[in-house]
Amino acid sequence: MVLTASVTRSRVGAFVALTKPRIIELLLVSTVPTMVLAERGMPSVWLMINTVIGGSLSAGGANAINMYVDRDIDAKMERTKGRPLVTGEIQPQEGLIFAIGLEIVAFFYLWHFVNLLSAALAVAACLFYVFVYTIWLKRTSTQNIVIGGVAGAAPVLIGWSAVTNSVGWPAVLLFLVVFFWTPPHFWALAIRYESDYAAAEVPMMPVVAGHKSTARQMFVYSLIVWAVSLALWPVANMGWIYVGSAVVVGAMFSGGALDLVRETNPAVLEKKAIRYFGFSITHLTILFAAVAIDMLVGWGT
Repeated sequence: MVLTASVTRSRVGAFVALTKPRIIELLLVSTVPTMVLAERGMPSVWLMINTVIGGSLSAGGANAINMYVDRDIDAKMERTKGRPLVTGEIQPQEGLIFAIGLEIVAFFYLWHFVNLLSAALAVAACLFYVFVYTIWLKRTSTQNIVIGGVAGAAPVLIGWSAVTNSVGWPAVLLFLVVFFWTPPHFWALAIRYESDYAAAEVPMMPVVAGHKSTARQMFVYSLIVWAVSLALWPVANMGWIYVGSAVVVGAMFSGGALDLVRETNPAVLEKKAIRYFGFSITHLTILFAAVAIDMLVGWGT
């Protein structure tokens, strides 16, 4: 009986792992603050909860489909060879049925508890992530993660539409913040695990263009992120909490990328890249937290 319960817990954990919970957490960092901005105050708690639940289900389904498609290359990479579809904890057909089921539930959940626009945006993000990024670009283009960033930025639009049933310019700017933030964020990880991507024959930028070229591009993207984040100030009438935060974390984000450009020791560069990857998450979290705080304390105009 104890053994059966243990096996059940292991299976449940394996299915949860298919959804990539850590990535979902990162996506949701942008959703709730965007809803606060759209409301210019605190939205309905139930609306926020339902949007988060529906968005998590949709993102989880997309991630699970990604694991299904990528199970062959995941088996070749040290970082991903422990994933459930590689180890055999979950069979491919089971994983695909689970993933598609999550997407169906997510669509109807968001449609019923939020609105049709949010549900449609969630499904569109999933289809883009699966067909454009995972199936097409990831294995064929160095621009895979750049264009694929559309899917990762979609929660911003979903959050805004959940409140307004529309898509406004502030939402577009925040979408662009996440979109342009994605390449330096992910390429930092790819620098650290370049050998993994090379072994799997995935044309990530560090594999094809080298570390130095990748670092220079990361710096350019970091500057764009900084500029777009500051453009939100006049467009959304943000207050000084947001503006101050955007200036400081934007400078740190760009400064970190510039440090990677200047680094000449490959071993040190890898260590700095993984630290930059960690900071990039902090950067995005602080920026979106500042959006929410700025609205809630009423310092925006």
